[in-house]
Amino acid sequence: MAESHPPTRSRIPGSGLAKGLAVTLRTMTRKTVTAQYPDTQPELPPRTRGVIGLFEENCTVCMLCARECPDWCIYIDSHKETVPPAAPGGRERSRNVLDRFAIDFSLCMYCGICIEVCPFDALFWSPEFEYAETDIHELTHERDKLREWMWTVPAPPALDPGAEEPKEIAAARKTADKLAAEQNARAGDTPPSGPREDPS
Repeated sequence: MAESHPPTRSRIPGSGLAKGLAVTLRTMTRKTVTAQYPDTQPELPPRTRGVIGLFEENCTVCMLCARECPDWCIYIDSHKETVPPAAPGGRERSRNVLDRFAIDFSLCMYCGICIEVCPFDALFWSPEFEYAETDIHELTHERDKLREWMWTVPAPPALDPGAEEPKEIAAARKTADKLAAEQNARAGDTPPSGPREDPS
């Protein structure tokens, strides 16, 4: 028994061409919205992942970012230094000193794991994206370049009105207030400097 097929509609010859030309005409009559880069800089979203900036003062060379990086594109070198005791009679301590911090952006896949795992807030996302090079070997950027990108990192979003002040800011404010109080106390103990009046 032969299978029955549904009747096929007869196509008008040239209908596909007419539809294509209609799309072309619609596109031709619209105003173009091409941004003339680099004359016009793009408006980037606030959380754009451009490059990674390094705030090396916070880096303790814990190597956590390099160990967690799935691409192994972070290179860190360091050496140990002996720190004298903080108080007399104390013992000397050793600390790691950063010698090299480099990221190979030809390998980096911008996953952000290194920034998330850094316990000391030494790595940040910068929206900077204009860092193309003619040679792929020059895409390994050292810590001086990573430090420059720190200045393009946007400020963090404001806290909610009812949120507690971050502990770091509270500690910094407490230290600043203490130093200001000590300076004011010293200024009150010392006689004012300036030209003395002649008693005669």
